[in-house]
Amino acid sequence: MKLKNLIVVALLLAIGTILHALVPGFPMKSDFGLVMLFISLFLFADAKSFLIIGLVDGILAGLTTTMPGGFIPNVVDKLITSTVVFLVFYLIARHLQPKAKYIFGVVLVGLGTAFSGTIFLTVAILVAGLNAAAFGGLFVTMVLPTALANLVLFAVLYPIIVKIGERSGFLHTAPRPTTR
Repeated sequence: MKLKNLIVVALLLAIGTILHALVPGFPMKSDFGLVMLFISLFLFADAKSFLIIGLVDGILAGLTTTMPGGFIPNVVDKLITSTVVFLVFYLIARHLQPKAKYIFGVVLVGLGTAFSGTIFLTVAILVAGLNAAAFGGLFVTMVLPTALANLVLFAVLYPIIVKIGERSGFLHTAPRPTTR
């Protein structure tokens, strides 16, 4: 990964960490930092860097969690989520036109957030001693609303970040085919 891309990813993850830290939580809180993780994966990740991006975001989310014993579930969750989301996006989105790619990304963010919440809750049950009976309630009251909020947040922020990236030279759009 190029240094300038690494800097932008670090800034995105820092913004995600601030979002994660500022959201109030009563043992569990919404993870709006996932939006920045997904934007980083979609715009800058490659086969060599997606695990590092996921690990760093997991550590940052673990440091700002309010859930007792939530550090390990955050790290495991972000590693698994970043791997699955990156591979799905990489394998499918490269075959799509820009508009379809954007729509696919929006849907993938919603599904990825739900997947992330499922992994987090499962690991919290196994490692942190969360009551297994609380899974359904937390999934419905925390994970699903967060997935919807992240979907909307991504739909708004992604085009803005892409436009800023193109204007600043950090992102290069593919050249348009010319007709002769």
